[in-house]
Amino acid sequence: MTAGISVNLHSATPPYEQIRAQITSLIAVGALAPGTRLPTVRSLAADLGIAAGTVARAYKELEQSGLIETRRRNGTVVAGMPAPTAPARMPAAVSAEVIAAVERYIGAGREAGLDDDALLAILRTKLSQQDEYGEKASSQ
Repeated sequence: MTAGISVNLHSATPPYEQIRAQITSLIAVGALAPGTRLPTVRSLAADLGIAAGTVARAYKELEQSGLIETRRRNGTVVAGMPAPTAPARMPAAVSAEVIAAVERYIGAGREAGLDDDALLAILRTKLSQQDEYGEKASSQ
């Protein structure tokens, strides 16, 4: 099952993160349904031409996030998308301009190989700088 999973060794994104993100996406869009058995760590590593530890790390992170689970006799299977936690409420009157700016930010971050955690960290840093320095942080 390498269909849909590939690793770009020249990317700034570590291979384990590429695997984690791709499997997460496949689960999110329904290409990997709950109960679907994933290849063994060694098998996927061999298919992708990378170290088994790299795949093991991706699987470990997927398991910690509740997307997959490892069962002794059944191997590693898709658990499905976890139930969403209470989302932060979006203000009712968010302008299309703000939404478009956020989408551009996400797109630029993805092109740079950044994951959600990195994008949120950058945003939090900038927000805290703005809190500390007022409007000047936005022009830096």
